[in-house]
Amino acid sequence: MTRNFTRSILTGIVIGIGLAAVFTAGFVARDYIGGVGGAASAQSAEDYPLLREVQGLLDRHFLRDQPSYEQRQYGAIRGMLSTLDDRFTFFIDPPVAASESDALAGTYGGIGVQVTRRENGDVLLFPFDDSPAQLAGINEGAVLLAVNGTPLAADLNQDNIDQLLRGEVRAGNGVEVTITQVNGDTASLFIEFDVINVPSVVWRVLDDQPFVVGYLQVLSFTGRTPDELTTALTELRAQNVAGVILDLRDNRGGLLTESITVADEFVDDGVLVYEVKVDGERAFEGQAGGLMIDLPIVVLVNQNTASGAELVAGVIRDAERGILIGQTTYGKGTVQQIFPLSDRSSLHVTSAEWLTTARTPLERVGLTPDIAMIPDPDGRDVELAEALRYFERQFESQ
Repeated sequence: MTRNFTRSILTGIVIGIGLAAVFTAGFVARDYIGGVGGAASAQSAEDYPLLREVQGLLDRHFLRDQPSYEQRQYGAIRGMLSTLDDRFTFFIDPPVAASESDALAGTYGGIGVQVTRRENGDVLLFPFDDSPAQLAGINEGAVLLAVNGTPLAADLNQDNIDQLLRGEVRAGNGVEVTITQVNGDTASLFIEFDVINVPSVVWRVLDDQPFVVGYLQVLSFTGRTPDELTTALTELRAQNVAGVILDLRDNRGGLLTESITVADEFVDDGVLVYEVKVDGERAFEGQAGGLMIDLPIVVLVNQNTASGAELVAGVIRDAERGILIGQTTYGKGTVQQIFPLSDRSSLHVTSAEWLTTARTPLERVGLTPDIAMIPDPDGRDVELAEALRYFERQFESQ
């Protein structure tokens, strides 16, 4: 028993390290931004004799039943990783790894709307394309008054409202929403839940101001983000916006290459970001002629703006292309690679650190906004309102 268990633990560790080396080439392009890692250990399974010794003592003397081999193997891996003192290098067992993949895929059951609470307290709905909400006839900017006959409380935050509009996808399951459409008509609609594929980019024109401003929110950085961003910026430019509000609040990052591609659309050529790895430093340079290199930009950030979103915000500010409004960002200036292991668990490994154009490290520091805002306790979007006031002052001065 002892010999088999020890072999199981050590083989698992060695396989994990081996698979990491194998998968590196295929996953570099899918790095998740997120401390600078050290060189991989070349030790073999025979270099861990204390594991065998401890397991032998447990087998001879431990009073109670021991966990399964799998649980102890996972525990050994987590113990090994904890010695690295790196908060973003960690092990995920198979069920959680599967859930993580679903989350990264951006799917859930619901009616498919983006929810925004304005400074005056109104809760506005913006349906995703081809969503149940859009098919039911909800207009962009419709005001949500009640859910299942219960009026919205003034202090109900946006996350809670989102959850009210989501649920299990099965026949007859849905939610009744009472809304006031943009034309002033009020209606109550029952909308069945469906599988919602969340876009990574949403946008609209804010034309209820003395000037026309584009609103662009990047929810995360996925493989489809660059194409979605191109579509969004093209449509905003076609509507002659005078400036763009780029909303990166609650964006926790995503893919490295895609984050850099997004930044490149707002900043003309030159070095965008530096990546520091164990084998040296690399500068990522932008291409000339991005889609939004000439119009003024305001970037909205908060304490949940992390990783790739911080990269984009930092690049825009370092290039003096725009200012930041909101709260100090999370402070995650490192890159993680995600390696799938043989039993469908996965290993996140910190493999690089990135620096902004001005070579500013952000790990555990974050970005301090140019205009600091205190979040409204009632969930009103005071940051968006401040961005509009900033643009108004800029346009009036011109």
